[in-house]
Amino acid sequence: MWLQKEIQLSPRKRGFHLVTDEILRQLPELRKFEVGMLNVFIKHSSASLTINENADPTVRVDFESFFNHAVPENEPYYRHTYEGSDDMPAHLKSSILGSSLNIPVTRGDLNLGIWQGIYLCEHRNHGGARSLVLTLQGE
Repeated sequence: MWLQKEIQLSPRKRGFHLVTDEILRQLPELRKFEVGMLNVFIKHSSASLTINENADPTVRVDFESFFNHAVPENEPYYRHTYEGSDDMPAHLKSSILGSSLNIPVTRGDLNLGIWQGIYLCEHRNHGGARSLVLTLQGE
């Protein structure tokens, strides 16, 4: 069986945000799948997705600090600056982290590790609501 739907995530400030529960609330159909795979795809080029620590919020703060250091704003070689100093760095961070995740589904739930959660990586100061395409395959 296949299922695909598009959902919206609430707007968030710049940073790394756990969105696992928000995704699951909008995907009640997941409970019908005994085994399968969920693909989560973000339809934006200035935000990304990753899976990481779901318990200690300082991990998310450290992620933001690291990426701001690794991909700084206001570099003189950036040409794509029409939408502000956070624009080009947001595109670079998005490409580094990626736009999709594949997560196993087992007995109607995501088969994540006990300390894992899905992050929305918001790289813009004012990114707005973000759209995700969720594609479930399984039985």
